[in-house]
Formats: sequence, structure tokens, C-alpha cells
Amino acid sequence: MALGCLKALKYMLFAFNLVFWICGCVIMGLGIYMLSMRTVGVLFSSVPSLSVANILIIVGCITMVVAFLGCTGSIKENKCLLLSFFIILLLILLVEVIAAIILFFYEKQIDKYIEKDMKKALDDLQTRNNTELWDEIQEKLQCCGVVNSTDWGNKIPDSCCREKSCNSKNYFSKGCYGLIRDWFETNFLTVGVVIICLSIIQVLGMSFAMTLYCHICNNYKSYGD
Repeated sequence: MALGCLKALKYMLFAFNLVFWICGCVIMGLGIYMLSMRTVGVLFSSVPSLSVANILIIVGCITMVVAFLGCTGSIKENKCLLLSFFIILLLILLVEVIAAIILFFYEKQIDKYIEKDMKKALDDLQTRNNTELWDEIQEKLQCCGVVNSTDWGNKIPDSCCREKSCNSKNYFSKGCYGLIRDWFETNFLTVGVVIICLSIIQVLGMSFAMTLYCHICNNYKSYGD
């Protein structure tokens, strides 16, 4: 009976991590695709390499590595790999909780900081006369500037215009950051539900891993006795 439960738990954890690994591949692939399109994210002056594409690639790689540890540990019944899988998932969960707490208590400060940083990045790009990335973003998202068209000063690009004939009457009314912020505010409940579901999946994975780890330890003790 115990052996049957152990096998069932082992294959459940393997299947769980296989799906987890596939999700990691999809996330990384999406990040690579978005990076190749060069129209993703907005460059920050303080962290020039930060973009949605880079974040997706990093998250995808971490997910694949963690899932690989879980798959290998479960199918090989390796205590070391299972414990590593549990610890890494626990650390990721703690980071997510800390990030959620920081966002909750410092939402306004973070909002102002991001807006200020994006404006500085836009000014730097204007100084270097290198605004191609912003033009692509504005055309794709149909937005203008960080908050609105005034962020461009007197040199408002054609990418801010709804029509070919560009004037102050047909500029996109929303800024790019304002548009993204509005989307998150509109879909706050959906985003929250997705995050909660992911957290529950992580907790289940941790539970499966620790239960299997304990079963393997008990079996080794039984064999020793």
C-alpha cells in the first residue's frame, strides 16, 4: 500500500513538473520573441537592460531549472534534488510575498519613481537623438510619451499622431506608462487571481516534494531496520 502511494506521488510530482517545465519553455520563448521584435518594454535610465522581454527570459530559465530538478528528483527518487527543489520553490515564494508586500505599502512611491525614471530615459534618448524604440512602442500601443505628449517638449514625433497629418488635435491622449498602469488597474482582479493560482500551484509542488522526500526517508529507514 505504502509502495503504491509512493509511486503515485512520484508520478504526480513528475507530471506536475513536466507541465511546469513546458510553461518555462513557453515563457522563455515568448521573451526571446519579444526581444527580437524590439518593441517591448521601456528602457529605464537606472537599469538600461531591464525590459519585459529580459524578465520573461530570466523567469522562463529559472522555471525550467526548478522544474528539471523536480522532474529528476521525483523520477530518480533523489532526496538531494527533491530537497533542492523544495528550498528553491520556498525561496521563490518568499520573494513573491515580499514583493507583494512592498508593492502594497509603497505603491505610490514606486509609481512616481517609475514615471520619473522613464521620463529621464526619454530625455536621454532625445539628447542622443535615438528615439526609434520609443517610436515603435508608441505606434504599437497607440500612446504618446510617458504620461502624455508634453513629455516630448516641442519635438513631438509623428509616432504620436493618430493620422498622417500631425497636429496637436490628433495626438494620442494617453501616455505609454499611463496606458500600462490603466491596464493593470482595470485587470487588477484578474492579475491577482492569476498570482494566487500560481502561488497555490507552488505550494502544492512544495507539498508533493516534501511528502515524497519523507516517504523516501522512511523507506530507507525501513530497509535499514
